[in-house]
Amino acid sequence: MSDQKAKVEMDDLVAPTAGLSGGVRSSSKHDSGPKHVAGEAVYIDDIIEPYGTLHLAPGAANIAHGKIKKMDLSKVRSAPGVVCVLTADDVPGVNDVSPAHTHDDPVLPDGIVQFYGQPVFCVAAETRAQARAATKLAEIEYEELPAVLSIDAALEKQQFVAPPHVMKQGDAKSALAKAKHRHAGRMEIGGQDHFYLEGQITFAIPQEDGDVLLHCSTQHPSEVQHNIANVLGRPANAVTVEVRRMGGGFGGKETQASQWAALAAIVAVKTGRPAKFRLDRDDDMVMTGKRHDFIVDYDVGFDDDGRICGLDIQYAANCGFSADLSAAIADRAMFHTDNAYYLGDVEIRSYRCKTNLVSNTAFRGFGGPQGMVAIERIIDEIAMTIGRDPMDVRIANYYGTTDRNTTPYHMLVEDNVLPELTDDIIKASDYRKRRAEIDAFNAQSPVLKKGLSLTPVKFGISFTTTFLNQAGALIHIYQDGSVHLNHGGTEMGQGLFIKVAQVVAEEFQIDLDQIKITATNTGKVPNTSATAASSGADMNGMAARDAAMTIKNRLIEFAAEKYGVAEVLVRFVPGKIIVGDVAELAFADLIKQAYLARVSLSATGYYATPKIHYDRETASGRPFYYFAYGMACSEVLIDTLTGENKVTRVDIIHDVGRSLNPAIDRGQIEGGFIQGMGWLTSEELWWDGKGNLRTHAPSTYKIPACSDRPDDFRLELWSSGRNVEKTIHRSKAVGEPPLMLAISVHRAIADAVASVAGHKVVPNLDTPATPEAVLYAVADVAKRMIEQSGQPVSVAGE
Repeated sequence: MSDQKAKVEMDDLVAPTAGLSGGVRSSSKHDSGPKHVAGEAVYIDDIIEPYGTLHLAPGAANIAHGKIKKMDLSKVRSAPGVVCVLTADDVPGVNDVSPAHTHDDPVLPDGIVQFYGQPVFCVAAETRAQARAATKLAEIEYEELPAVLSIDAALEKQQFVAPPHVMKQGDAKSALAKAKHRHAGRMEIGGQDHFYLEGQITFAIPQEDGDVLLHCSTQHPSEVQHNIANVLGRPANAVTVEVRRMGGGFGGKETQASQWAALAAIVAVKTGRPAKFRLDRDDDMVMTGKRHDFIVDYDVGFDDDGRICGLDIQYAANCGFSADLSAAIADRAMFHTDNAYYLGDVEIRSYRCKTNLVSNTAFRGFGGPQGMVAIERIIDEIAMTIGRDPMDVRIANYYGTTDRNTTPYHMLVEDNVLPELTDDIIKASDYRKRRAEIDAFNAQSPVLKKGLSLTPVKFGISFTTTFLNQAGALIHIYQDGSVHLNHGGTEMGQGLFIKVAQVVAEEFQIDLDQIKITATNTGKVPNTSATAASSGADMNGMAARDAAMTIKNRLIEFAAEKYGVAEVLVRFVPGKIIVGDVAELAFADLIKQAYLARVSLSATGYYATPKIHYDRETASGRPFYYFAYGMACSEVLIDTLTGENKVTRVDIIHDVGRSLNPAIDRGQIEGGFIQGMGWLTSEELWWDGKGNLRTHAPSTYKIPACSDRPDDFRLELWSSGRNVEKTIHRSKAVGEPPLMLAISVHRAIADAVASVAGHKVVPNLDTPATPEAVLYAVADVAKRMIEQSGQPVSVAGE
């Protein structure tokens, strides 16, 4: 392309034009925001049901592991309103919806039950109430088998869903042996339920020739499409999946929508009637996977400054009964063992444990939070061991710029901004002064104790499975200048659709209200990746820009030829196109002229993330395109009599690069932080000795309430942020990284607990730090301090 041409290229990431309404970097409102507030946003359960719609309900197992000896469903089939009942024998194609083709996720089990609550049959009836009532009439006889219900039991039996994996750099064993100081410990990290407001749901509508249209609440329409095609024994083009919006996903709808979609599709094709499967909240919590709980064992060596010189760390993840995405999730925990720190000689081992519990799955952060909360606990324990401020130990261990900059997976950290971010947040939060004030408060307060912690986030952006890093888009411009936008990303409330629309508006220099954002549809953009890994705006924004540029370049060429000017003189400015000094056209007028001249006004776009590669055999490469960074300083107050805790203040500075939409990004940071806080403090999952989940409703499972939000919540988007990589308008991903900012809350609670013994005893505080856990940790710290010193500790109630 000659220098005289004005055609835009993908690396031409210029600043947005001033004066454009709704372009990039403007705080345009969420496209569905007014509909959310007014209750007008259409979710799948709001779609008007055609006459004859059937409603589905699952029949669940009441054992954790066993063989189905006899299953008599005659009373179920004859129950009022029942039209059909499905078992494994009714699956026309492949009885498997596993995301990685491990063939261990049956639509319905064929003879073997693997967790308490597993659906073993499915009822389709005229009403949902009739379907649910009919499931209670089944007569099933089991031969119970031994059930593995814990990580330790799985390790003892060497029972895994995927092979163990090792990542290493240098010689950890030798480094530990030479270390001046050494500390070992164990941390138990709890899981987390997604608790999306809209549960799992699919509405299947039969089409001609045995095809089916699925309105499905899924983050991965293409995977649902291909899985359901396999289940039906049909080609992928026989299944169309459409998603306009989800009422939350958080990873819980990345893989686990397929089972419910498959059952709805089978019923629709079998009966020729529309079929809806909407899980009840209790069933949803029992039957769908969660964030993996982990056990972490570690041995760390360090010097007098707290600088790590050797680390041996072992992760054991509770994967549940099937592989799902556990291998990649456990890998991601390993990738984020370092968080912000150069670990030097390190060995990381990971075990992916198979248990007779529901199969765990993706959750915001995808294993990264588990790795990061472990290393932050280790840093705090190092600081306590040598009597240093934890913040100083963190700074001492930060990655360097010219050395000490290689990760345990042998990737260079080239974009580290944490030193600057740290300086900014220490000043903004007044960390040093408040640390002294909190120490003084704790010294004179026997019951209430304060804690303070400042923790960093360095989170890798990209799917660690390389081929997933691709996206497509489709743009039509109609004769009147209105734009139809479609891409492979899904909207789950995070604001992806509005961001991509802003990118297109910026390219064409038109107002946002000229762009129609349409539902994700596998019939428009095929073979897409899940909206996950925080990559939605990065990839789909680039794909949409590629499509827009194709059309824009056609328009430039057309206008230049029509008006006899050089292409470089054709400029798009807000609301119009200037063609040299010859013409000035409204966008719609140029479009009309181009149409009459037979210029194509439709284009597909495509993007594949550059630079990334990873060799899993050697555990080395560049799995991430770049890193997202952030810092959070949290202050908490605990009651040593009850264990209750409250976050009283939080300061956050987060790097979003050059934000596409500051308002959307702020909302994601605030929401992610609160969700992470819930994981680490109140959201406790509990199974009884039979493997039955007892915390399966909001009455027993406690997500954060509005009152849990810190009264003093200070948030800044880092003003110096700019992505060094050529991402869409130099922005950075913001979906997952903010969740890990909440690690500062957990560490602040641990800091408050440690103050009971003057920070001379390392508290054994696991996650979640519920009031019971905090109370036990306080009592344990006091007890161990007495044992060490022989002196009583001043703790209320002791």
